[in-house]
Amino acid sequence: MTEKTSKETGGAEKKPSPMEVLRQAREQLTELTGMTAESVSSFERTEDGWSLDVEVLELERVPDTMSLLASYRVELDPDGQLTGYRRVRRYERGRSDASRSGR
Repeated sequence: MTEKTSKETGGAEKKPSPMEVLRQAREQLTELTGMTAESVSSFERTEDGWSLDVEVLELERVPDTMSLLASYRVELDPDGQLTGYRRVRRYERGRSDASRSGR
């Protein structure tokens, strides 16, 4: 049995929910980079789809507070398919962001 397209059924194509987009972004980034996507720190709908900042574990260290994390900007199309990503920041887990703490 094959699925019919929205044109064939006369209905509108179902767009993914924000939670589906978040899950897809994390899964796709993990698959592409081989690194664990830990959390999403920002999320917004754009004219071209979606833009997210995903926190990724780049290098695990002991103790865990010394592990290296990075924030990746992830761009997705309106259907939740990854169209690009780039690292925007790298930091140690135990360090606060000086620009956010007022230093």
